[in-house]
Formats: sequence, structure tokens, C-alpha cells
Amino acid sequence: MNAFTSTSQLLANEALLPHVQERIREIPYNYTSFSDREIVIRLLGEAAWGYLNKLRDERRTGRSARMLYEVLGDIWVVQRNPYLQDDLLDNPKRRVLLVQALQHRLTEVQKRRAPTLDPQRDALVGQLLGAAGAAVQAFDANFVETALLRRKAQKVLARLTAKDNIKFDGLSRVSHVTDATDWRVEYPFVVLTPDTETEMAGLVKGCIELGLTIIPRGGGTGYTGGAIPLTWKSVVINTEKLEAMTEVEMRKLPGLDHEVGTVWSQAGVVTNRVAHAAERAGFVFAVDPTSSEASCIGGNIAMNAGGKKAVLWGTALDNLASWRMVTPQAEWLEVTRLNHNMGKIHDVELASFELQYFKADGKTPIRTERLDIPGKTFRKEGLGKDVTDKFLSGLPGIQKEGCDGLITSARWVVHRMPKHTRTVCLEFFGNAKDAVPSIVEIKDFMFAEALRSGVLLAGLEHLDDRYLKAVGYATKSKRGAQYQAGSSISVPKMVLFGDIAGDNADDVARVTSEVVRIANSRNGEGFIAISAEARKKFWLDRKRTAAISKHTNAFKINEDVVIPLPRMAEYTDGIERINIELSLHNKLGLCDALYNFFTQGNLPLGRQDDASEISASEMLEDRVAQALALLTEVRGLWARWLENVEPLFTQLQDHSLRASWKAQIRQPLQQIFSGVAFEAILKECNSIHQRVLKGRVWVALHMHAGDGNVHTNIPVNSDDYEMLQAAHGAVKRIMALARNLDGVISGEH
Repeated sequence: MNAFTSTSQLLANEALLPHVQERIREIPYNYTSFSDREIVIRLLGEAAWGYLNKLRDERRTGRSARMLYEVLGDIWVVQRNPYLQDDLLDNPKRRVLLVQALQHRLTEVQKRRAPTLDPQRDALVGQLLGAAGAAVQAFDANFVETALLRRKAQKVLARLTAKDNIKFDGLSRVSHVTDATDWRVEYPFVVLTPDTETEMAGLVKGCIELGLTIIPRGGGTGYTGGAIPLTWKSVVINTEKLEAMTEVEMRKLPGLDHEVGTVWSQAGVVTNRVAHAAERAGFVFAVDPTSSEASCIGGNIAMNAGGKKAVLWGTALDNLASWRMVTPQAEWLEVTRLNHNMGKIHDVELASFELQYFKADGKTPIRTERLDIPGKTFRKEGLGKDVTDKFLSGLPGIQKEGCDGLITSARWVVHRMPKHTRTVCLEFFGNAKDAVPSIVEIKDFMFAEALRSGVLLAGLEHLDDRYLKAVGYATKSKRGAQYQAGSSISVPKMVLFGDIAGDNADDVARVTSEVVRIANSRNGEGFIAISAEARKKFWLDRKRTAAISKHTNAFKINEDVVIPLPRMAEYTDGIERINIELSLHNKLGLCDALYNFFTQGNLPLGRQDDASEISASEMLEDRVAQALALLTEVRGLWARWLENVEPLFTQLQDHSLRASWKAQIRQPLQQIFSGVAFEAILKECNSIHQRVLKGRVWVALHMHAGDGNVHTNIPVNSDDYEMLQAAHGAVKRIMALARNLDGVISGEH
């Protein structure tokens, strides 16, 4: 095991600063988050951006540049709006007029060239005009190509599914351009919504014939970008209509000598429907992602979804009896697990699967194969969850994010839930480093207890303080109220939610009490819910974890980091360190913004009734100088804290040193600028604080199932370029920290 390396050694805190790159926005009609640089590179090529930068400093009137940017803006706004594309496809004459207008602008730029005055400059202009002319031609030609391809696709696909299931309209394309990431790269050429599973192989074959990139999609709840088109020649096959399923069926699976509970479902079935079917029969469905009310079964398999119950029964991979999919060769593939252990797959010595291939008719056999995979290879040793190995020794479908075929249906194993269940809510105060080891202690105790009395840990979730604030968590502990009264702390440092289940009520009660005692020993308090209604309320906060991005525009960067549980405390401290530095960087930015406000002049002033003859300069007197001195002093203090964050970490972590806008800046400014005449100045200071605070980057942790799979979330505004770059710097440090702790990055989205 590697010795712990301090975060400062892994990456200097300069990595948290935004990349210094000018954010230029001159292209008109650009309502997207793409910069001018990104648009120019897309339309004209990377060299053209270099030419534009050289010419920018030599502009005389800027008229030629404006006309060029208008051409790019017209092309861009059409490319990013399927409704405009449909209108121009339906009205060729209108399209001709638009292309002529674009060419006219380029002709006007051509007329303004002066090759004799500056040959080098003119050569660059000529290169840009050539690239722009080619872009206009490509823009026009794309409409012709699209119209021809639509007619061909309609002819090919209409033989394979109902006409209404072939969707070229703007609404369908807009609603399938992204998933839960809100990342938009290219609009799909067409969206298919097949009615039945049997149509799938034929549709895949037809799409291959058309030369389209195939993207499967279910509920669209993924955060990895697996359902996002990266080329315009793409088809999104939406499986939401494939919603047939059974109730729990007792079946004898291959290699087992007894019947087990199973549920069969098609790919478009919402996850919660399977869970409810299992519950009606007295069973439990182990796959329980936070998005279970909207995610679909096909995506659960492709992503190897888990959830709070994974601590006991594993992820989708561990709970599949069989599944059916269409391969990229438009063949049917049925995968069946042999000798299922009804538990975590990495616990078996050898996991065996039978692969049966059929032609597109689903009946004609092609070949049968068998995969025997050592169980320990499915996950890195010491990690409860690990989805980094996409190949999985050649096992198809699972964890591939739809890249090796389309999942169409599956049969799941379900588990018998013990008769009695209690839910615990454990709130921890103080330092997270002292509280986190309780996760290991509780897990070790519960696994030993399962052998002794059969009482199980059937679910476990972790939320840190930033997540708790985001979901509006109401602290249950009286100690929490005392903290709130005496300091700025409003929520616990960490909360654990867990289900403890067994067939003997007394044993469940005893074990639950012992878990609470373990929490008490770690400066925590425990609360127990017994009734179904009370237990549901405890788990409700976990369902609201998507609220982590509510203060941004619903966009976040999510690192799925898997850390060995014994090293979780070190990871938590590392994230705390990053958060402190991010906060101090934001506070320094606030000082700079306020300083610029006071030095720019023309400060907003009101007038008192009895001071109408007093000039603005007399009213301000030396107040501005006092404000600037205050900001200089506070900024210097905060900058020293940032420079010395390593030795001051403990004090900054426990808030004995705290960079406070309210106490150190706002309150003194209110004293300096007291009176009605200065209300407008103070109001603008508050507005500046809100603007700067909106761009603050911070990291929050949410661990599924107590297995070390930590959702490390960074909420960002997707239209704030500097914020995105600062988040990118934080991600670098998070990755270095995780690897240093023998962890893995299992996903980034």
C-alpha cells in the first residue's frame, strides 16, 4: 500500500485556477455555450482561428470582420436549430436566398481586399475567404445530402417499423440531442421508436445499410454521455416502448438445483416497476440507482447500475440471470449466466456464461460460445464497485454503455427480504476524518453479524455536508441545533442512511442499537425508523441528491471515484483541502471585483433631503479610501491563508480560521457607508458578491452502498467558461488524489 502523499504534492493549487484564455464572443446569433474559437474551428478549421487572431490586432474599421462573423453566425444558428433546418428543407427557394446572402457578404469582403498595401495581411484574408466560401458550399450541400438521405431512410426503415416510429421532426431531434448531462454536440439525423423487441435487429441492420451511427437510449437519465450523438449522421433508437414485463416467476436457473425468484423485463421498463413487482411478491430488486423513477432497464445493464442495496447484493452485473441484445452485426445474442451464486460475482472462483447467437430473425442459430471468467477479475481487489474494465473479459452488453450492441430485454434475480427491517440515520459532527472510519466499522460488524444471527445490512448511503445543504436536509440531532445556534454550521459533517434487516425482530433491534453505539463512539448520533412510513421519510433525502446542482443551471461534473474503504478518511480530507482552496480563490476574486468597483469612479449615490447641495466628492470624503484599505488588508490576510493552507489546514477545516464576506467585508463596509445616501453603493456590493459567489467551484461527496464508490460532484454553470476551467483544474487534483490512495476513476461525466 502506498504511503499517503499530501494534496499539495500531488498538484499545486495553481491547478485550481481557470486557464488563462480570452473568451471572445463576436459571432452573432450564438445562443449556445460554444465560444467563437470553437465555432470557427468547427466551420473553418483550426488554422483559420490563428489567422483571425493575427488579423484582429490589425483591424481598421472592422467591417470585413463583422461581415465574416455574420456569415458564420447565420450558418451556426441554422446548424444548431432543427426547426430552422426543417423550414429550409421544406422551402428550397428560401434556402437559395440565404446562401446567396452569405455569398454576397463574402463578395463584399473580397472587394475590400488591398493586396498591394499589405501582401502578408491580404494573404491571410484570402485564406479566410477560401475557408469561408468552402463552409458556405458545405452548408448548402448538406441540405441536399440530408434531403436525399431522409428519403432513402424513410424507404428502408418503413419496411421494418411503423411510419410514425421514424421521426425526423425538430421536437424529436431536440429531445434526443442530450441526456441528463445537458451536453449537446450534434443533433441526431433521425429518432426511431420501435413498438416491439422483434423489430430491433431489422432496424439495426437497416441503419447499418444507411451508414448511420447507432445510439441506444432509454430514459435519458445517464450522466456519462452514452446517449449523446457525436455526428449528425446518427440515429437514436429509443427503447421506451419496450415495456413488457412479468411479475416474480420462480425458476430453476442453469446449474442450480432449486428455484429462485426472477423477473423478466424489456429494456424500456422503468427501474422502479421491477422493484415494485419484486416487492409485491415479498422480494427485493437489488438494482436501485438514484434515478430509479426514470431510468430504464436497458440503461441499468449498459451502465452496470448499482444503488444503496449494492452493499449486500451487488450491481446489475451481479443480479442478471440472462439478457438479450442485438449486436453491431444485426444478430441476436442471448447471454445466460451459469451456476448463479445469488450474490456478488467477484466472490465466485469462476463466473460462467453461455452466449447463443441467432440471425436477425431471432430463430436461426449461428453459433454457441461459453465464457469462463475468474470472479476476482471483475473488480479491482479491495473495491466494492469498479466499472473501469469495460471489456470484462469479453462479456457482452454489461458496462459497455451501448457501444457493443443494444440491450432489448433481461431476466433478473430478486432476493427474499427478511421479515423485519429498521432504517438508521446516523449524523456525525466534528471532522469528517474522524467520522468516516465508522463506515468500515459498521460494515465489518454487519458482515460478522450476518454470519452469527443472519441480520443483514441491506442498504447503505453516505452524504457529506455539501450534499446535505443541497437537498435541504433537516438535522434530527439536538446537538445540530446547538451547533446552529453557536456557529455557521447548519448540517452534520456526514450522514449515513442504512437498512438493517433480519427474520428475528429482537436480533434486528439489538444489531440496530449496536450500530448506533458505533456511531456514538465516532462523535455521531443515531436515529431509528421502524414503520414503513418513517423509513420512507429517512430515505427521501437520498432521493433528492440531484439537487446538488440547484444553485447552478442544473449542470455538474461528476467523477465516479472508487476508494478502498480504509482510505476513505484520507480521500475526504483531500477533498476538504481542495474545497478550502477553491473557496479562498473565490474570496480573493470577490476582493478584486469590489476593489475594481470602488476605483472605477462614478459610484451610485442617493441624496438626503437636507444634503441636496453637497457634492458627491464631499459626501464620499475619505470613505472610498477606507474601503480600499479594508479590501487590501482582508485580501492580504486571505492570500496568506491560501499560501499557507498546508500548516493552517486544521484551523481552516474546523472554521477557527474563516474567510467571511459578512463579518470581514460587508459589516465594515456598512459602517463606512452608513446612511441613506450610500444605500445604492452597498446594494451594488451585495450584487457583486452574488455574481462572484455564483461562479464559485466546490466539490461534494455522495457514496453509494458504503462500497467506496464515491460520486464526487462539482456543480458548474455550463455558460461560465472560467468556472468550467476552474472545475477542470479541480478534477485533475481529484484524479491524482484518488490514484494515490489506490483508488480508480470508474467514470467521468
